[in-house]
Amino acid sequence: MAQSTRIAVTPGDGIGPEVVAEAVRCLETLRAKHGLDIEWTRFPWPSHAWHEEHGESMPADALAQLQKYDAILLGALGDPGPMDDPDRYLLPDSISLAPLLDMRKGFDQWVCERPARLLPGARQYLADERAKDIDMLVIRENSEGEYVSQGGRLRKGMPDEVATQMEVFTRKATDRIIRYGFEQARNRAADRVKEGRTRTFRTLDGRTCESQVCLVTKRNALRYWGDMYTEAFDEISKEYPDVATHHELVDAACMKFVQSPWAFDVVVASNLQGDILTDLAAVLSGGMGVAPSCNLNPTDPDMPSMFEPTHGSAPDIAGQGLADPTAMLFTAARMLEWLGRKDPAIAAAGKELFDAVAADLAENSGSRRGTHEIGSAICERLSQ
Repeated sequence: MAQSTRIAVTPGDGIGPEVVAEAVRCLETLRAKHGLDIEWTRFPWPSHAWHEEHGESMPADALAQLQKYDAILLGALGDPGPMDDPDRYLLPDSISLAPLLDMRKGFDQWVCERPARLLPGARQYLADERAKDIDMLVIRENSEGEYVSQGGRLRKGMPDEVATQMEVFTRKATDRIIRYGFEQARNRAADRVKEGRTRTFRTLDGRTCESQVCLVTKRNALRYWGDMYTEAFDEISKEYPDVATHHELVDAACMKFVQSPWAFDVVVASNLQGDILTDLAAVLSGGMGVAPSCNLNPTDPDMPSMFEPTHGSAPDIAGQGLADPTAMLFTAARMLEWLGRKDPAIAAAGKELFDAVAADLAENSGSRRGTHEIGSAICERLSQ
């Protein structure tokens, strides 16, 4: 008998528990409607509350516990709020956010995918009408690079203190993230053809393709890993003659994300540079309140992938029922689609959830609603 698909639910800090509660309500609705073979377990860690009680953000065997699950659904980590409480238990970001890196590295979640598509009803921050056509996927290398935590501080607190922070890049990780980017470009082009919304991109030699991959580096200043990324990109691109390519320096990429974001399809970047670019892309596609994020291990089925909205813990509105759960619900939809690789019924439920959230967004553009009200509206759509 096949084992149920198991999800570890980790609400975290701030608005995390509030938006996760709505995601679980939607999962419950879909499970009851379609008889989905999914189950979930809620964990009170990682969180500030757990650290306050136990002196650590999560138990020593946390990764061993989470590895038994197929996916992790994370709410948010960071300042728990409320901000008007000066005596609240507050940890430095280096401690409160450390579990994120621990899970990404421990489960080798080497892909961070963050789609940026301006859906009807989402706030359009750019005046240019072409901004309605924003539809990019930023793929961030998630296992090494600038976030390897190698380094230290010498003579801490002294006037001559020295801090070192190493960046580590391997050819193995470089090749796999770039190849993954090309594969996703092909997949996206195929999906667009099915939906009747093809796009065209020009190649360097003047041909026209239906997909594109842009490599982002800072190779003019960070030459060693930048050159390695560029060489790997050039070699791998020969395997994908149907995909257009180009390269941008990260500062120029930020500028062009604002000037002409509709010109991008798939973007591949390093850990830090991808982190920055995806926050910008999220705003261009409606803001953090609608932006999902996925930390994936596509190569090892025994390792769970982790799904979290791009936004943080929003301590200014924590506990007030004001947080918009849309990003969390889009994230849950992508989690179901990912888990649906083994069960088509779960994948179909993921699409159903995405469509319901998108329809709610389009219908209620600009209206002010509470967290529970939005969740109820989407559960009602799912029940029909």
